[in-house]
Amino acid sequence: MADSVVFDRKPAVKELEPGSYAWCRCGRSKGQPFCDGSHKGTGIQPVVFRVEEKKKAALCLCKQTKTPPFCDGTHRSVT
Repeated sequence: MADSVVFDRKPAVKELEPGSYAWCRCGRSKGQPFCDGSHKGTGIQPVVFRVEEKKKAALCLCKQTKTPPFCDGTHRSVT
């Protein structure tokens, strides 16, 4: 299995509408923070999550969060 790639060292703050989303866990997607299928062959799968009501969320872009798909501040210590 390949390692996740650090896409950025800050979160992507998004206004999310109700529905299902696939968060990119591998860091290779061109459509960050969402999955575009670039993980194929890496052994890394996206995190599918559901939003029940419209909300603003900070989605992790360093791919090191302990609370996927949401940012937990880990990016501050990623080198």
